[in-house]
Amino acid sequence: MTNLTIVIDEDLLRAARIKALQEGTSVNEICREAITRYAAPAKNHAQWMRQLRELQAAVRADRLLPDAPAPEPMWPSREAMYDEIEAERMPTLFAKLAADEAAREVNAEPSPKPQRRPAR
Repeated sequence: MTNLTIVIDEDLLRAARIKALQEGTSVNEICREAITRYAAPAKNHAQWMRQLRELQAAVRADRLLPDAPAPEPMWPSREAMYDEIEAERMPTLFAKLAADEAAREVNAEPSPKPQRRPAR
């Protein structure tokens, strides 16, 4: 193995030594692991990309299943937010509109088809 000398702040090195001691390791080992991970991204990158593709395929397959429930939206739709804001700002108007609509649905009769005017 080759020795490496680095310049580091005293307080930072002291904190690193204390934390390494608490974790049962050494600053030397922590640096070695960090450099190993830093220097070897190509090997890990290919494996990482393969795992990512497998995960994407699994997610796509899961979403294409007919029995899979649709995911819940993370937030309400724009229309729902507007309805909520309007209901807060004009509660009596919206209560009356909702009551009128409910009454229309209960007493709903099929509306007659509009008649076309004869062509001239």
